[in-house]
Amino acid sequence: MSASSDPPDNPAAPEVTGREELIGSERAFDGKRVRVRVDEVRLPSGRETVREVVEHPGAVAILPVTADGRLLLIRQHHHAIGRALLGLPAGTIDPNEAPIETARRELVEETGHAAGRMTELVSYYTSPGYTDERLTLFRADDCRPTGGGPSPDELIAVVAVSVADVPRLLAPGPDQIMEAKTLIGLLLLLRDRA
Repeated sequence: MSASSDPPDNPAAPEVTGREELIGSERAFDGKRVRVRVDEVRLPSGRETVREVVEHPGAVAILPVTADGRLLLIRQHHHAIGRALLGLPAGTIDPNEAPIETARRELVEETGHAAGRMTELVSYYTSPGYTDERLTLFRADDCRPTGGGPSPDELIAVVAVSVADVPRLLAPGPDQIMEAKTLIGLLLLLRDRA
């Protein structure tokens, strides 16, 4: 744990003192992609409590832009919420795989396109209140079709949109993007265009 996420040279940022002391830990679940551990911790006040932590190997998301300037999104069904969402292609990092390799693989697997150039935009913790998952977001430029596409087992449809439509996708309404990695990616795209 870091003491603060604010830059150290920001005098207005309050200092965080103390940290939680790990007293004990036990494995609660080992799954195919995630593990869950239950940590007992002592707070600086002396009170003891429990932290449930989802351990994740890390993931990538890709902001793919075609050679003719269209943005490739995917509409994918998500079992956890019971519905399909429009979002960026993404995937979990395999053991011994570099994030950029995962991004290249997932781009081809989910969109049937390969990137001419890949650039890392940002790496961040998705929800540090309960998971250690770190997501790295890449921009893929000059994407061209490979002749492949999503596996029949993946409930995915590729949707090409104009970059001019991005503000509409960020606004409240029926087409609003509703998941974090895509919101972050689209906001970075708009920032870079400004």
